[in-house]
Amino acid sequence: MDTHNNARTNFRSRAWIVERVQQRGHVVAEVAEDMGISQRTVYKWLARYRLEGLEGLKDRSCRPHKSPRETPQKQAQQVLRLRQRRMVAAEIAVWLEMARSTVARILKRNGVGQLKWLDPVEPSCRYERSEPGELLHLDIKKLGRIIKPGHRITGNRRDTTRGAGWEFVHVCIDDHSRLSYVEVLSDEKKATATGFLQRAIDVFASLGITTRAVLTDNGACYRSSPFRDLCQRHGIRHIRTRPYRPQTNGKAERLIQTLLREWAYRFEYRCSQHRTAWLQRYLHFYNCHRMHQSLGGLPPVSRLPDLNNLLGMHS
Repeated sequence: MDTHNNARTNFRSRAWIVERVQQRGHVVAEVAEDMGISQRTVYKWLARYRLEGLEGLKDRSCRPHKSPRETPQKQAQQVLRLRQRRMVAAEIAVWLEMARSTVARILKRNGVGQLKWLDPVEPSCRYERSEPGELLHLDIKKLGRIIKPGHRITGNRRDTTRGAGWEFVHVCIDDHSRLSYVEVLSDEKKATATGFLQRAIDVFASLGITTRAVLTDNGACYRSSPFRDLCQRHGIRHIRTRPYRPQTNGKAERLIQTLLREWAYRFEYRCSQHRTAWLQRYLHFYNCHRMHQSLGGLPPVSRLPDLNNLLGMHS
C-alpha cells in the first residue's frame, strides 16, 4: 500500500486504533491524543471499519468522484478511433478541434501514448540447440580506438579524440553451451571474418566441439566467396538471418552487450592495446566462472562434453 507522504496514520496504526476502541474499550479522546490526531479522524476510521472491515482501513484513490470538466466519453472514443488509424496527437487535435494536451492525456491514459504501442507485442521465440557445436552465432561490433581516456570515463563530453579510428570485435558464441570466442581485429573485411571463423573452429575443436552450422547476419563479409568456401570445406551449414531482424541472432547480440558493459566500458584503459590485453582475461572469467541465468547459474564450461579437456581454456 502506498501511503501519502503527509499521512498521520497508515494501515497498521489505523488497525491499532480500531483494536483499542473496539476490543479494549478505550475512550476515543484518549486514543486520539495518544496518536496526535483529532477525534474526528478516529471516528472516521471506526466508521469505515464497521462498513468495510479491514479493507476500509486502506488508502483510497485521491481521484474525485465527479469531474465536470472531464472530456466526454464519446469524444474520447473518437480520439482513440483516430489513433487506431495511426494519426499523431497533433493531427487528432486539429481534426477534432481539441487541445493537443487533452488529446495527449487521453492517449496516455489509454496506453497508446506512442504509435509503437498500437502494435501487438511480439511473443518471444526462444530456442536452444541440444548439443555444443550444433550452431555457432557470429557477429561484429565496432568500437572506437582508444588513444586516451574518453568521456565515458572522465564524464566530460569534451574529452573526445577525433580521427582515432575504429576497432572491430568479432564474436562467436555456441548456442547450446554459451561458450564464447572473441577477437579484436582491425577491420570487418571478408578475409578477416573468414580467418576469425577458422580460428574459432579450431578453438572449439580443441575442446571436443565439432562445428556443424553457423548463424550470421547479411553482412558483406559473411556473403563473400572465401567465407562460403570455408564453410563448404568444413561441411558447415551457413544460416543467415532475415534482413532487419537482429533478434534472430540474439545470443550474439546479448554477448556483445555483456562485453560492452563488463569489459569494454567498465574499466579505464590507457590505450586500445591495454583494452585488448584484458579481453582474454575476461573471456576466461566469462567461460569458466561467470554465472549464466540461462544455464541455471552455471558457467558455459559446465556444458562441455568433456570437462577434463579444459587446459586450453585455462592457459
